[in-house]
Amino acid sequence: MGNREKLLDGALQCLFEKGYAETTARDIATTAGVSLAAIGYHFGTTEALLNTVLYQAMERWAEELEGALNDEGDAALAPGDRFVAIWTRVIASVAANRSLWTTQFEAATQVARRRGPDWDWTEAQGGAQAGLAELFHGIDDEVEPELARTVGGVYQALITGVVLQHLVTPELALSGRDLIDGLRAIAARLDP
Repeated sequence: MGNREKLLDGALQCLFEKGYAETTARDIATTAGVSLAAIGYHFGTTEALLNTVLYQAMERWAEELEGALNDEGDAALAPGDRFVAIWTRVIASVAANRSLWTTQFEAATQVARRRGPDWDWTEAQGGAQAGLAELFHGIDDEVEPELARTVGGVYQALITGVVLQHLVTPELALSGRDLIDGLRAIAARLDP
C-alpha cells in the first residue's frame, strides 16, 4: 500500500474516531504511519484529504442505508408491518455503525458551509427523495415527480430526526412501531 492509500485509510479512521473538526494533519500522518509532508504531496491540504474521505464515508453510508432499507421479504408484508420492519433495520444500523452515521451529520454541516460546485448535493438529495418515495409507497418519480419529492422529503426528514435521536438520546428515541403510531395519530388530527 502506497502513502496515498495509507493517508486515505488513516484519515478515514480519524474521521470516524475524532470527527472532521477535531482531526489534525498530525493525527492523520501518525495513524497512517507516514510523514506530514505526504499530505501536502498527495492532497495539497489536510482539508482536501478530509473532504476526499468524507465523500468515501458518505458513499459507505449510502450503501449501509440502502442495505437497511431494502429487504426482499418486505414485499410480502402489509404496508404498516413493512414500514415498521424497514425502520427497525435503519435503527439497528445506527446502533451497529454509530461512527458512520455520526460522520453523516458532520458531512451535512460541511455541505451547508461550502455551498459551491464541489459540494452541490441537489442531485443526490433529489435521488434520495425519489428512492425513499419508491421504497415506502411505490411512487414513481417520473410519473409523479412532485409527490415523490414531498413524500420522499418527509421520509428524509424522518430519517434525519430518528437517527439523531438514536445517536444523542437512544433511551428516548422512537422505534419503528412508535413512528407508525405517531404518524397515524398526527394524520388523524390533521384530517378528522
